[in-house]
Amino acid sequence: MALTDASQDERQNERFVRETGLAGEVARVAEPAIEGLGFRLVRVVVSGRDGGTVQIMAERPDGTMSVEDCARLSRDLSPLLDAWDGLSERYNLEVSSPGIDRPLTRPSDFETWAGFEAKLEPTEPIEGRKRFRGRIEGLEAGEVRLEVDLPDHGGAVVIGLPVTMIATAKLVLTDALLRTALARSRSRSEGKSA
Repeated sequence: MALTDASQDERQNERFVRETGLAGEVARVAEPAIEGLGFRLVRVVVSGRDGGTVQIMAERPDGTMSVEDCARLSRDLSPLLDAWDGLSERYNLEVSSPGIDRPLTRPSDFETWAGFEAKLEPTEPIEGRKRFRGRIEGLEAGEVRLEVDLPDHGGAVVIGLPVTMIATAKLVLTDALLRTALARSRSRSEGKSA
């Protein structure tokens, strides 16, 4: 039974969002190094901004990410990416935390952030809808439970969206989310000074 529980926990913490193209290649190169340093990859974005930017979002397993952590990851990832042949042109590396209105990239994120509002885009339209916005109710049997307003169905209903059908998901910046982020930040600061 313990083995089953451990493999279930592992699946809950695997990223379901997978980058494609150059961002996907950067993720494949960087993720093992990021994990080796005790962090988790959240997302990679490669853009033409500022002559070429590679943005890597990461966090500690507990969801924290300090400025010092970003600097450390940047110092350790720069030589790795410089030596890799996949980035042939000059680029700027940006390592950041996921932020308050963070992307949700792991099934466990929907349990951690239950009660907060999120926007989700499925990999293909579901009953004609390309976007969903609502309050996260958690995760059940591989489905994200989301309370959405569906006027055709009489108002607010809880729907289940299979994790495998979610292309992108992100928390919505609300007053409740800001209050929670501030409270968590204070709690962490107090814990460090104690």
